[in-house]
Amino acid sequence: MSDHSPFYTPPRFSSTFDQDAIAQIQRAAATGIYDIRGGGAKRRVPHFDDLLFLGASISRYPLEGYREKCGTDVVLGTRFAKKPIELKIPVTIAGMSFGALSGNAKEALGRGASAMGTSTTTGDGGMTPEERGHSSKLVYQLLPSRYGMNPDDLRKADAIEVVVGQGAKPGGGGMLLGQKITERVAKMRNLPIGIDQRSACRHPDWTGPDDLAIKITELREITNWEKPIYVKVGATRPYYDTALAVKSGADVVVLDGMQGGTAATQEVFIEHVGLPILAAIRPAVQALQDLDMHRKVQLVVSGGIRNGADVAKCLAMGADAVAIGTAALIALGDNSPSLEAEYKKLGTTAGAYDDWHEGKDPAGITTQDPALAARLDPVKAGHRLANYLAVLTMETQIIARACGKSHVHNLEPDDLVALTVESAAMAGVPLAGTNWIPGKDRY
Repeated sequence: MSDHSPFYTPPRFSSTFDQDAIAQIQRAAATGIYDIRGGGAKRRVPHFDDLLFLGASISRYPLEGYREKCGTDVVLGTRFAKKPIELKIPVTIAGMSFGALSGNAKEALGRGASAMGTSTTTGDGGMTPEERGHSSKLVYQLLPSRYGMNPDDLRKADAIEVVVGQGAKPGGGGMLLGQKITERVAKMRNLPIGIDQRSACRHPDWTGPDDLAIKITELREITNWEKPIYVKVGATRPYYDTALAVKSGADVVVLDGMQGGTAATQEVFIEHVGLPILAAIRPAVQALQDLDMHRKVQLVVSGGIRNGADVAKCLAMGADAVAIGTAALIALGDNSPSLEAEYKKLGTTAGAYDDWHEGKDPAGITTQDPALAARLDPVKAGHRLANYLAVLTMETQIIARACGKSHVHNLEPDDLVALTVESAAMAGVPLAGTNWIPGKDRY
């Protein structure tokens, strides 16, 4: 109706067919292909911001920050490994491959993690000299693709992580597009140069927990039973997956939620498959408790960890440590506002850049272009990561002391309340102002 009419109503946008949905339909219609991007889920899901710590008052006695210690150390792999990993902080670096990341970025991750006494992880595609040489503690990932895998590198590692799934794409494999398959990447992965590759979605030599148990035993024999064996799963059915990982002989279970990043996969996969990490921690912990394995088999969780409060909340719900990926890349310099002019040339903006698969990252992190990769100084970037890890640790200690804990692992569900019914049910803690835990019979 004309805007001159007395009955004029302004245009109204659909909440179902919003601007993003319309753009996705138009892109699909124009190109005939699905959208690919990096990163994790961008949709709003229940997350750690929906939880609060109660802190100490009369019923709980807080600790003095400058005089009373609050421990942060964690040991991973105590179940069977002869040489479990001893970390100074409960924050580790998640697996991100050379190929997805530049060599300088991998070196920076190793430098930053080592400076804080924690571990980093190889990712798909094998171990690089830069990463091993600058990582005091390195976890070697064994993925379905087997790219770059060899027994010598298994023995060089400090732990082995069998990757069954990833939070951003549980049930799916990885992608590395041709523009990032350089001569070096191709040689490491035994691939043709410049050709898109798709990683397998399942391991070629086992199909279930009984087979996984055999594979874990093989890995222990190859490494003389020295290395802790992790099993990583995407958050889908966390209770059963955790129980089966324990049954198969895992020393550590790594649980990755849908907010966890990926180098490249389908947009529809990232946004519509898997669980938020908030919904996955408590069922996994319950599985460990039901098997009398809580704290005997360690639980590492990941997917959207940003600050010390997130770390503390994971530990309070029963995790032993967390892993960070996207946040670590941001600490290195990813999506920096200082690169806004270059992001605009790519059709995006700082804070929203997620076309990591294209290899055009102006920060020099998610690229194999030598000129772009050279922009990242691994020493300076490693220092920034170490600073960030230090702040995460101090923030976790601040909250633990406020709750009266002398070690961050003493945080517990009783220290938490939830702001929404959904988050209360997922985390297994009371709705704020009540003693009601929705779905309490589950836990």
